[in-house]
Amino acid sequence: MSGVRVERDGALVTLALDRPRRRNALTGEMYEALEAALAEAEGDDAVRVVLFRGTDDTFTAGNDLEDFLQRPPSGRDSPVFRFLERAAFATKPLVAAVNGPAIGLGTTLLLHCDLVYAGEGARFQMPFVKLGLVPEFASTYLLPLAAGHARSRELLLLGEPFDAPTAQAAGLVTAVVPDGETHARAAQAASRLASLPPESVRETKRLLREPHRAGIEQALHAESQVFRAMLARPEAREALAAFLARRASPAGGGG
Repeated sequence: MSGVRVERDGALVTLALDRPRRRNALTGEMYEALEAALAEAEGDDAVRVVLFRGTDDTFTAGNDLEDFLQRPPSGRDSPVFRFLERAAFATKPLVAAVNGPAIGLGTTLLLHCDLVYAGEGARFQMPFVKLGLVPEFASTYLLPLAAGHARSRELLLLGEPFDAPTAQAAGLVTAVVPDGETHARAAQAASRLASLPPESVRETKRLLREPHRAGIEQALHAESQVFRAMLARPEAREALAAFLARRASPAGGGG
């Protein structure tokens, strides 16, 4: 079992992160499943919207660091980087429902989603620098566009957790809703998108992204090169090992 459930409801495909004992921390197998599901959705004319969600109390704790250390990404063909490129250039709208922690990629993914609904108790963090790494998913390009340079430097350099209202002010979240309504609100918005003329939706998304496509491609490539190089350095390996050693429970993740 990959830890990803793929659910189809008419024109809507939901990709549900479902690894609750590890707070939905992402493994290479999960990235493979996510990329494959996105590819299938892209190739199916009957699919109009893709919805990302976690469990009721957790979106994702980020990368499973044990899996990450044992099987680090070695190139752009690694599962994680294939997923990043697939999601970054998806032609169909992406919607996200965020409850609880959204760490590392759980936050940077939202920069590529068209609509994001977060519960009041959602917590976000991009702790890449704390782990001896650099940000990914073109976040060094997209976050300044959404949040401005000053706020982006704070969020990326210090890597401290922040709450849902802060995420909304930074342009990561469309709306903050009561925790018990997050998934329903996101599904409702996804269904509304799916009911609209599909070509108009896709072309509007394309026109919104097109001025930034080259910047996104450049950032994805540059970040992945530096990320892989830094992951091999002792500082990052030590920071990741230290995080694992002080983790209070086996459910943690990051990065």
